[in-house]
Amino acid sequence: MRAKVWRRFRKHKLALAGLGVVTLFVALCVFVPWLASYDAGKTHLDLMREPPSPAHIFGTDELGRDLFVRLWDGGRVSILIGVATMLMAISIGTTIGSIAGFYGGRIDNFLMRFTDYMLAIPQLFLLLILAQLLRSTNNPTLSGGPMPIIIIIGILVWPPIARLVRGQFLSLKAKEFVEAARMSGTRNFRIIFRHILPNAASPIIVAATLRVGAAIITESTLSFLGFGVQPPTATWGNMLKNAQAQMTYAPWTAIFPGLAILFTVLSLNYIGDGLRDALDPHHVE
Repeated sequence: MRAKVWRRFRKHKLALAGLGVVTLFVALCVFVPWLASYDAGKTHLDLMREPPSPAHIFGTDELGRDLFVRLWDGGRVSILIGVATMLMAISIGTTIGSIAGFYGGRIDNFLMRFTDYMLAIPQLFLLLILAQLLRSTNNPTLSGGPMPIIIIIGILVWPPIARLVRGQFLSLKAKEFVEAARMSGTRNFRIIFRHILPNAASPIIVAATLRVGAAIITESTLSFLGFGVQPPTATWGNMLKNAQAQMTYAPWTAIFPGLAILFTVLSLNYIGDGLRDALDPHHVE
């Protein structure tokens, strides 16, 4: 089965290229800040806004910090936020969607009305309010680092996943293998997690891949508006925010973070498309 999925995935050239780009970016985020001779956060006021050169291949920013090192140091935080947010959203959405789809009735009605309520709230508006509330706390963990952004995005973006999982459960719970499990006396918990959920995994995996890219975009939006991860911690979003006032005379400070976001999110979307085709049981080879 795995070999068949990989064979299908390899036929999707853009998905394969996207996987290569994401793998390269993750490797750069891991190794560049560790191996580089420049400290990502160290300022050099005599090197402010140096254009790209052999010494600083991406140039330097308004405080003389090397942009190449800082870009991949910030990428670690941005990608961490994307992955952690995805795991949180998938956990919440899968749990709610599974319970609603399996039990139905009043439970389903209550959970889906709550999901509809969450979908009806303007997401950006609520993100800004919650970000400001967490920033105003005295807890240093919640005031400026990545943790509040992960929590805020994670608790707001699960509804589409819940609806997706519910639909899968409504379709699968009437299948013969589920009825056979019920007739044999299998507990509901085991039916959900051992029989139905594995068969609903394909669309969840695709949604998880796309959710990482969406979370990176959301974090970048919040940071660009000044409500995201706060300096001196670097992310691609707050690097763009800092570059806003320098676009005319130091455009490289915005170009490289912008391209990093573009290629990462585009690659993740292509990977999601490739996984959707590879995991589709009705796919014709």
